[in-house]
Amino acid sequence: MAFLPTLQNGFVSWDDDENLLTNPHYRGLAWTHLRWMWTTFHVGHYMPLTWMTLGLDYVIGGMNPVGYHLTSLVLHATNALLCYFVVRRLLSLALPWSIERRHALGVCAGFAALLFAIHPLRVESVAWATERRDVLSGLFYVSTILTYLRSAERLEHRRVWYWFSVGLFGCALLSKSIVVTLPVVLVILDVYPLRRIGGSAGWWSEPARRAYAEKIPFVLLAAAASAIAFAALFRLHNMAPLTELSIPGRLAVSAYGLSFYLVKTVVPWKLSPLYALPSTLNPWSMPLLMSYGVVLAIAAVALARRRRWPGLPAVWTAYVLALLPVLGIFQNGPQIAADRYTYLAGLGWATLAGGGLLSCARVPRNSRAALPTTPLIAATVIVVTLGVLTWQQAHVWHDSARLWASAVSIEPDSPVAHGKLGDELAIQGKLAEAIDHYHEAIRLKPDDAEAETNLGAVLVQQAKPTEAIEHFQRALRLKPDLAAAEHNWAMALESQSRVTEAIEHLEQALRLKPDFADAHTSWGLTLARRGDVAEALEHFRQAVRLGPDNAGAHTNLGAALLQQGRPAEAIEHFQCAVHLQPESAVARDNLSVALAEQRKRMDRR
Repeated sequence: MAFLPTLQNGFVSWDDDENLLTNPHYRGLAWTHLRWMWTTFHVGHYMPLTWMTLGLDYVIGGMNPVGYHLTSLVLHATNALLCYFVVRRLLSLALPWSIERRHALGVCAGFAALLFAIHPLRVESVAWATERRDVLSGLFYVSTILTYLRSAERLEHRRVWYWFSVGLFGCALLSKSIVVTLPVVLVILDVYPLRRIGGSAGWWSEPARRAYAEKIPFVLLAAAASAIAFAALFRLHNMAPLTELSIPGRLAVSAYGLSFYLVKTVVPWKLSPLYALPSTLNPWSMPLLMSYGVVLAIAAVALARRRRWPGLPAVWTAYVLALLPVLGIFQNGPQIAADRYTYLAGLGWATLAGGGLLSCARVPRNSRAALPTTPLIAATVIVVTLGVLTWQQAHVWHDSARLWASAVSIEPDSPVAHGKLGDELAIQGKLAEAIDHYHEAIRLKPDDAEAETNLGAVLVQQAKPTEAIEHFQRALRLKPDLAAAEHNWAMALESQSRVTEAIEHLEQALRLKPDFADAHTSWGLTLARRGDVAEALEHFRQAVRLGPDNAGAHTNLGAALLQQGRPAEAIEHFQCAVHLQPESAVARDNLSVALAEQRKRMDRR
């Protein structure tokens, strides 16, 4: 219920465009699609199982975003159910007396599962179509823990459960590589609450050595996945080099992330899709000094109270491990933190909270009293409050304009947020407001080639091609392989009737990005305007091939076919355009003209 607003959300201009809207490769489950899914490092990730679920969504519902969001929501709800069973088992192991109070145990496990599932920090992973990898990897991650617990406790079919857990871990790695630290988390579970390692069991006894040996297949899978993940990141060239972020800076960002996520877990307010990494980082600034203090204080308390509260050091260590691949040590991208990174890391704290609630039910053994009223009311208030906040946060992801307006209000110094909001305002025709945000993005980040390119595109729309070309030239000096700048430069030249020069820049744009559908469309329109319809037709066909769900591409191809006297073929593309974009008056008018022409031809026969 808390996540129902996600079913009304669309795709957003935060990787959804690159992963889904302009990516024809995942659309289906044919051999060509599967081969791409299992071999691609698209946008720096290796996640074939995630691509397969997205391909299934396309097979069932095409590009309708409802299907994508519904699948993510169902997966997340399944994770909540699995979390309930995992927490229930962990609490019964950690607090053996709770087995006699089955009702209280069930209530507390349910509280923990809800605390995890409807926390506002989960919204980004569930409401963002691109983050299917979070909920899918979470499904296999929690399933791995559940089956591992069964293998560790049951003599009957123990080996079956063990190898099942290994297989599920492999599936988790094929969904998102962030789960690579799970083998160490399993060791933590062996220490507490399974007590197979350490304590009275010893650290190198025969049972302990057996437990270590069981992790070998997990570690080998994690090592292979880590190598693949690093290869994908290096191809993307998105990892911050040491020259930009020093080792002290990386440690500072890591400490900030650990404390930031804890604060947002307790006070989930002002959540943003992008918490920007400052262009200049001072490791001794007050926010970072406070982060060091929080991290050191929690670590010290966990160490000092490890015997009395063994759950605290277990949860704290598992929390750090879950976040380790996405902390500043391996800084990747423009963000200093991200809500989605808490999807797995939040499981431990939810379990600890469930254990805290269950401790309130500890009464003399001969009593079957349920939970006291006051803690139960407090737990209910917490769950309802989180549900309301999640409902509100899910609306933020309704569309790109709302998302980036929210991001700018929370992070006014983020050049990415200003640039993205400028893009949405330009689409809405609010060109003056878009220009203001592009200028702000460039002021905050003077080497922002994308903002320069988009600012130039808006200036072309304002009939200022000369000024626009200056921005395209600046963008290409900053980023010589930016195909969008070449394409937009061509549009500026075309508006000045400099067709030959425009085509040269379109050729360069396609050399830089061979699957650039917009460049083919623009080239086709340029050729069509000067009467070269036959050559234009080939570019329109390429645009349709690269963007089969683009109504405009079908309309352009249909118009070219109609101009060549091929109304029957044109009708097919106009019908497709109307199906994809029913509100398109241009597509409907062209369809009417094509049908009329077809009737005339039939009458002549």
